[in-house]
Amino acid sequence: MVETLIEAEVDFDLPGKQTGYLRIPHSVHRSAYGWIPVPIVVIRNGEGPTLLCISGNHGDEYEGQIALTKLARDLSADQIRGRVIVLTMANYPAASHGLRTSPVDNGNLNRTFPGNMRGTPTDMIAHYIEEILMPMADYAVDLHSGGTSLFYPPTLLRGMGHSPEETQKLLSLQAAFDLPYAWVFTGGGGPNSTARTAMGAANRKGVVSVMAELGGGGTVTRDILHRTERGLRRILHSFAMLPDYQPDPAQGTRELNAKGSIFAYDEGLFEPFKDIGDAIEVDEIAGEIHHPETPWREPDPVISPYKGMILCKRTLGQVQRGDALFQVADDVQSF
Repeated sequence: MVETLIEAEVDFDLPGKQTGYLRIPHSVHRSAYGWIPVPIVVIRNGEGPTLLCISGNHGDEYEGQIALTKLARDLSADQIRGRVIVLTMANYPAASHGLRTSPVDNGNLNRTFPGNMRGTPTDMIAHYIEEILMPMADYAVDLHSGGTSLFYPPTLLRGMGHSPEETQKLLSLQAAFDLPYAWVFTGGGGPNSTARTAMGAANRKGVVSVMAELGGGGTVTRDILHRTERGLRRILHSFAMLPDYQPDPAQGTRELNAKGSIFAYDEGLFEPFKDIGDAIEVDEIAGEIHHPETPWREPDPVISPYKGMILCKRTLGQVQRGDALFQVADDVQSF
């Protein structure tokens, strides 16, 4: 058994539905023997796979948190076959404050894996997910959005697979989630992954894993939330974990490779000329950065170094040098 300082209020092997907290020890001035509560739900019934579902990895990403809250509340043990483990607010300090990173230690959970059992609270959470929860799982789904600063259409993210069996399982997850887009990674992954993300943790532990980008801009979009809820149940059904669910017909997924991001090289107010789904060419002007503090100054053009389609777009008008304004992707190429 891997050592951890985190105490779980649930028994992962017990049949039925359990709710409680992962207690992250946190000694501070106001609470010498205190702990940070990370909500957890475990639902188990009979034989079957284990699916680990995560949201709130970044705290300002909301569709996943709502969808998993509803799933955890609505699912009963007698409906499933196997085990579902749900973390609705994986980085609880960040999620409870609506922030990308933790206000306790400034930790970005999805840049912290494999973590450290004796580190900061974010370190400890990452370590627990990678060393305790991932080894229990057969599959993992990590739900994100563009957060406060970016907006994505509903997009699944996956690797290519490091064996024919893993590739087929990833394709099954993609087909089951049935989002309009799939961003397919062309490198990395596998048991030797050095990625500091939840997907990297899954790869290192041999767990078949996907992410999803689901809206953003600090808002909740009704259609994207519906697609997320539908996709989670379709995933459970596809692995015979929700046998009585009747999925509707698939709508189809467009597979993409990311080309790169278009960044701001000036400070000011950003006027986009492109929307998500629009085509863009190399050297095309994607927008302008205006300077109200010197209104006689000409705006600075934002030039695309890529050809493809706009996959995500900045939602905030104020920009600084280095901010990502767009992400460009194109249809999957043969390698």
